[in-house]
Amino acid sequence: MTSTVDSALDLPAKVALLTGASMFTLRPEPAIGLPELRLSDGPTGVRGLTFSGGPAVTLFPNATLLASAWNTGTAYEVGRMLAEEASAQGIHVVLGPTINLHRSPLGGRLFEAYSEDPLLSGALAAAYVRGLQDHGVGACLKHLVANESETERHTVDSVVDEATLREVYLLPFEIAVADADAWSIMAAYNRVNGTPATEQRHVLTEIVKGEWGYRGLVVSDWWATTSTAPSANAGLDLVMPGPVGPWGDRLVDAVKAGEVDEAVIDDHLGRLLLLAERVSTPRPAREVPAPDSPARRAQLTRLAAEGMTVLTNDGVLPLRRETTVALVGRHAVDTVDMGGGSAQVNPPYQVSVAEGLTELLGDAVTVVDGVEVRERPVPAGPEFAVHPSTGEPGMRVTLHAADGSLLGERDLAATSTMIGIDDDLPEAPRAVRLSARLPRGGRMLVGGIGVGRWEVRAGGRTGRFELGLTSGDVGEAVLRPPGDTLLVDVEPGALLEAEVTLEPGGRGRYGLVARPAPEDVTEAVGRAVAAARAADVAVVVVGLTEEQETEAVDKTTLRLPGAQDDLVRAVAAAARRTVVVVNAGTPVLMPWLEQVDAVLWAGLPGQEGGHAVAAALLGDLEPAGRLVTTFPAADGASPAWSVTPVDGRLEYAEGPFIGYRGHEAGRAPAPAFWFGHGLGYSTWDYSDAAVLDDNGHQVAVTVTNTGGRTSREVVQVYFRPADERQPVRLVGWGAATLEPGQSARVEVTGDPRLRRRWESGNWVELPPDGELLLARGLGDVRATLRIGSA
Repeated sequence: MTSTVDSALDLPAKVALLTGASMFTLRPEPAIGLPELRLSDGPTGVRGLTFSGGPAVTLFPNATLLASAWNTGTAYEVGRMLAEEASAQGIHVVLGPTINLHRSPLGGRLFEAYSEDPLLSGALAAAYVRGLQDHGVGACLKHLVANESETERHTVDSVVDEATLREVYLLPFEIAVADADAWSIMAAYNRVNGTPATEQRHVLTEIVKGEWGYRGLVVSDWWATTSTAPSANAGLDLVMPGPVGPWGDRLVDAVKAGEVDEAVIDDHLGRLLLLAERVSTPRPAREVPAPDSPARRAQLTRLAAEGMTVLTNDGVLPLRRETTVALVGRHAVDTVDMGGGSAQVNPPYQVSVAEGLTELLGDAVTVVDGVEVRERPVPAGPEFAVHPSTGEPGMRVTLHAADGSLLGERDLAATSTMIGIDDDLPEAPRAVRLSARLPRGGRMLVGGIGVGRWEVRAGGRTGRFELGLTSGDVGEAVLRPPGDTLLVDVEPGALLEAEVTLEPGGRGRYGLVARPAPEDVTEAVGRAVAAARAADVAVVVVGLTEEQETEAVDKTTLRLPGAQDDLVRAVAAAARRTVVVVNAGTPVLMPWLEQVDAVLWAGLPGQEGGHAVAAALLGDLEPAGRLVTTFPAADGASPAWSVTPVDGRLEYAEGPFIGYRGHEAGRAPAPAFWFGHGLGYSTWDYSDAAVLDDNGHQVAVTVTNTGGRTSREVVQVYFRPADERQPVRLVGWGAATLEPGQSARVEVTGDPRLRRRWESGNWVELPPDGELLLARGLGDVRATLRIGSA
């Protein structure tokens, strides 16, 4: 704290700055020259200051897809692009990256986080942070810490021993702090060993601010702070959102009562002012490509395709351009490009796989919709609902007081909106009326999503239903609102009207549902089989939706939803060759694996998703990705599986043996696909592997492209300690892009932070005894080098 601030602000004024001014803004203070600071959600795009109805912004590929490139240069590029997007909107801090680990494949929010490995996650996070902060926009590492599941997320107690906490779950944060000096960190909702993350003095003050020497700001997750003095004393610096919260006058009273030292307040404020200084430093003006510009389109297509991963390939990929293709599946025509929850943004468009492949192959592609993949109603797509007056995609919304008087009107380009979140109304609405026209006729499911009492009218029918919350999660009404529908027969252009009555103080996401009535599964599969028989190759696109991959909800199985497995089996039995594209950010089960000729994992590929998948299938861009998560062979067949607390506690009983570490140690069955696996479009030879130093920190190997295409190879180096109590762990990687027949010497220096253990309150260096594994994923080890006395 400077003397200027000390003299300019009294205690209440200081404390007032430590709670947000609104959902995503911080208070200005002219007396000390502090401007308003603006924050935005950001893992897959910079949404802006509102949850919905904001500007159209770029939708990036999801984190697991970007991470699958195993390329810190890619992570830096994404950070730079996000900084451009943030600066264009006047945003100072992007709330990302998410660097929690993929502990259990059931985690609903894994798609937002990089990987199951702490080194890979930390190194990519550090590069992403540098990309943002080198261009003047602050990053926010989240969510500190042991926040690997969504079930009971506000109250769950993650029980983690100290060694595992430091060696595994804190390590990505440590790397991003040490290597990139991230300007802010977000404290999570959950408890850690009985103490809320926002009150974790051991983590926030003793480790992060003490041992790591962290100078940045620690902010709460939104509505995560439930105490006054305990959270302030623990090291939390900023409570979000505002303007109300558990600090304010209560924190002033706590200081006056001697429960919190004023020096603690000064430290919090000093960190806030440092953040303001960092994000306010003038930077050269830059022209930012528009979200739908050719430059952004090319970048996003390349970024998505680079992370896509060839899991199996019996020579059918890449497809030849003269090939006729039966393109099958709901995910082909309604490709899922982003996960659910706070990671969602409003993109200018989203390209489906059907659109992307048809652009390249034209009439050679026959598109068949496939089977239903969703169980919950979702807002209507632009092809099924348009504004009642303009005919453009969207809807008309009016908001009314309890006496029926009009409070506000909205003409939206979308079919959902937030109520009570982003509003600037004279009073809270008690009724909301929504209307749109249905451009397609036929049998339709129409309805609404959002908490309240509904009346829906279309096609001469009226439906009434009441929708309520199903959990105690305060975010459910926003992130996963309930919905219901009725079946109607309508003429093209029919009006869809709905009125929802809210409870006092009601808030959340509200929208109109409109989509064709689901086709009978037998008929849908039959049409797909007929198309597959008539084509050279069948490409079946399957996957998950925002029902499974979302904030606030964990999965219960890795099985594909609906009858997608039956669809794949039937098509594979009929087709000459079958390719399956998996449109999901996280692992799925593949019971049909031996029946198909190739599998391409495509992640959640962002707004250019369809173009990227098409480019990858045809080899215009190589899908050279490597998996960042182990794919189990069956439900339950992973070292850590359950995400459901028992009596409020979630035991991290597997310790450091998560993911591939546990599989390699025999603590879980062999997986379907190992961490690091990926075939690309070439073959590789490894030779002359050698250790370059006495302790085995540096290795080198010659890689030769033995295939017929230019390709990128990722050389992964794992350390298997001689002490069997210690798990194998990734210690480094290197890459080379080579033409056919070309060789290169790849050198890899291991990260020393992976050659230590936490023991008796101190870091102890592991003996250099054991083996170094040079691999194309742990399922394809190409060289084993003994080090130390092993």
